[in-house]
Parts: sequence; C-alpha cells; structure tokens
Amino acid sequence: MHISEGILSAPVLISGGVIAAAGTVIGLKKVDYARIMPTALLSSAFFVASLIHVPLGPGSVHLVLNGLLGIILGWAGFPAILIALFLQAIFFQFGGLVVLGVNTVTMAVPALCCYYLVRPWLKNPKTRPVAAFCAGALAIFLSSLLVALALALSDSGFLTTAKVIIGANVPIMIIEGFITMFTVTFLARVQPEILHLDQP
Repeated sequence: MHISEGILSAPVLISGGVIAAAGTVIGLKKVDYARIMPTALLSSAFFVASLIHVPLGPGSVHLVLNGLLGIILGWAGFPAILIALFLQAIFFQFGGLVVLGVNTVTMAVPALCCYYLVRPWLKNPKTRPVAAFCAGALAIFLSSLLVALALALSDSGFLTTAKVIIGANVPIMIIEGFITMFTVTFLARVQPEILHLDQP
C-alpha cells in the first residue's frame, strides 16, 4: 500500500509527517530494550512481506503483516515500520522519502489500533485464533481506508482509485487474517513470552 511520490497534497504530506514523527518518538520511548530482537525481526518481516507487490494506480497491493506487528509491538511498531519503509524507499524506490510519513501512518496507526482493540482477546485461548484473524484483517482494512483517505483529501479525482484500492485489498485482508492467526497460535504454544500475554 505504498503511495507514490508526486501525488499527495502538501497538507496531507505535512500532517502525515507530523503524526509519523510523534508516533515514532512515543514508540522509541516505549521500546523495551529486552525486546529489541523481536522488534528487529518483525520489522524485517514487514520489509520482506511488502517487497512483492502489485502496482495499482498511485498505490500498490501486497502483504503487510502490520496486524501481527501491532499486537506484538504496540507503539514500537511505529519506528519498526518507519525503518522498513525508509529502507524500501532507499533501496527499491517503493513509495519515496517525501511520502514516508504518510506511508508510515497508513500502516502504523492500524497496527496500533489492533494492539488496543484485539490484544485483550488474545489472552483467552478460546478467543485467541479469532482475535488474531481479526487483527490481521482489520489492520489491512484500516490501512486501505487511510490510503483512500489520503488520496481523497489530496484530490477528489482520486475517489475512484481510492475505492478500487479498498476493494483490491479484500483478498489481502483474508490472507493476512489467516497468517496472523496461525502465527499467533504457534507463538502462544512454543514461545508465549514474545506475545507478552500477561501484560495489560
């Protein structure tokens, strides 16, 4: 869901940059240094998952894994996503540096929403699979909505494209839901400390 450069209006770019900067500062302050390794691994997974993408107008469709990243990292997801997007922009010209703030917001804010909305349901083994699936699907849905909103606020001519982006991401929502469900279920069995289910 990388938004290309030269498309968004200045107010949208500035707003995205400010929100991304604020989220990153909060995320860095909340990073538990004992969890640097999981943060780095999830940032790498995010980086790799979104390398295989299908261009779609001013955006693209691809795996993101921000739901999984969000429920495990919380606020630390902001710097993790920012670093991965920065490296993609530098090495592969996905998105770009000018739109880095907006692209970070469209993926990190949904991740954070999943952390607060879904995480309480992960503590119960009976609701954990459904909650994890919802986290994966919800994160993609919210990301596609934010991408659509950024395009619509920049130019009303992008409204049709914005609707197409939301529709095109429906299969990704389902796929990410299952990936997140299987990953969380597996981690809860073999390494539950990564999920920190004992924390509020």
